[in-house]
Amino acid sequence: MKTRPYHHGDLRSVLLTLAEVTLRDRGAGELSLRELAREAGVSPAAPSRHFKSKQTLLDALAMEGFHRLSGAMTGALEQTGDSFADRLAALVRTYLGFAGANAALLELMFARKHDPTASAELIASMQGLASMVTKLIEDGQRRGEVRAGEVELLAVPLIAVLQGLTTLALNGGVKAELVEQGIEETIAFLLRGYAC
Repeated sequence: MKTRPYHHGDLRSVLLTLAEVTLRDRGAGELSLRELAREAGVSPAAPSRHFKSKQTLLDALAMEGFHRLSGAMTGALEQTGDSFADRLAALVRTYLGFAGANAALLELMFARKHDPTASAELIASMQGLASMVTKLIEDGQRRGEVRAGEVELLAVPLIAVLQGLTTLALNGGVKAELVEQGIEETIAFLLRGYAC
């Protein structure tokens, strides 16, 4: 049997793209480095130059998800007003938009949150996302728009609401026609809770 030589311009990127498609369409359990190599048109051994195991591929895919979500949230915050209300609404909408478009990826991103074998880089990416929430609250406190309190404790309700609303919206717990209204109500609810 003739094996194909390793020759690819950006195999790592191609493998991540193919892995994300498989993740979205069939789930993480169906991911196989050998199958991805076949789809990429390279030898079965070629992916090992970038990913030593399926788990390292999944971790890299999760990292890519965190980078994309953080970038989207940063971009949304840069394009909105300075008030806490505007910034909170932008953050909530961006997070939910990303979740809706990337449900399987988001699940993967948080799946290893408490796994002791998760890499330091992956943990740092998760913490970076959480720090965006705490910074939003700190900025609101400095501006006199958010009540006093320990920032990490004040972040808990926002994180919980984001995760909860995301789960409800993606799993049909909220009727599709009520999601937008539910987002508005959620933002208003959060603003009342954070008010001075």
